[in-house]
Amino acid sequence: MLVADDDEMVRDGFVAILSAQPDIEVVGSADDGVSALQEARAHRPDVVVMDVRMPRLDGIEATRRLLIEPGAPKILVVTTFEHDSYVYDALVAGAHGFLLKRSGAQQLVSAVRALARMDVVLFPESIRELVEARAKRDRHLPRLTEREQDVLRLLARGMTNAEIADELFLGVQTVKSHVTTLLAKLQVRDRTQAVIAAYESGFVD
Repeated sequence: MLVADDDEMVRDGFVAILSAQPDIEVVGSADDGVSALQEARAHRPDVVVMDVRMPRLDGIEATRRLLIEPGAPKILVVTTFEHDSYVYDALVAGAHGFLLKRSGAQQLVSAVRALARMDVVLFPESIRELVEARAKRDRHLPRLTEREQDVLRLLARGMTNAEIADELFLGVQTVKSHVTTLLAKLQVRDRTQAVIAAYESGFVD
């Protein structure tokens, strides 16, 4: 994984915490968005911990550029203020999860592990409220089956495929099939964008 943050103390702290985990390998670090792109392209990490506000290229644009490349990593955005307008922009750019910088070390480790191992969108309740507040409510969803609607609601709650399967008493492969169909119907590239569509249409609150 890769850590990108222009604050040296924060960056080194994240690297130290994550490097101490037996199942996590930190392959590089970066102090701005341009370096983050270069390091990510060189090392192909599974997860990038990305600060939002960085010089030369901010974390939002770095996220956007990384996610259009083949074999794109999962992006965990770290932010100081959960109500920062940048947070919503980062979600729209495709970030898979958010973490507040004041979160504890174990929360950081857990978030990285979750994104590396599972298909999930992670964001705290405070950020969920920001997304709801910023959503335009002018987007219209295509016709979805009742089961697809159930799956979309649970996606928006940040559930993994396995958790959705347990909730709906379905097989994991069946859930994966529903998710694939949902992405195609919504004309979005991933789960993050499906969650955005759900909020912007008013489908979920």
